[in-house]
Amino acid sequence: MYASDLSESVAPAPILPLVEVIELKWLLAGQGVHVHVERLQRDIVYAHSTLAAAEACAEPTLRAVARRLRRQIPAA
Repeated sequence: MYASDLSESVAPAPILPLVEVIELKWLLAGQGVHVHVERLQRDIVYAHSTLAAAEACAEPTLRAVARRLRRQIPAA
């Protein structure tokens, strides 16, 4: 176990569509935000904070992808 793993939530995030996760990753990279894909898929708290960052961006495509992904995960 890595030290960074200690801050992850206990409840895993549901399986998210990889195509949309990768789209989110690259759209956020364009905004200067790094996304850890594996953590996004297994840490629900990280997923919510990443999607919140995406939803706060001015780019409409990025916000739309974040909204689609958010509908697929439970509240933190």
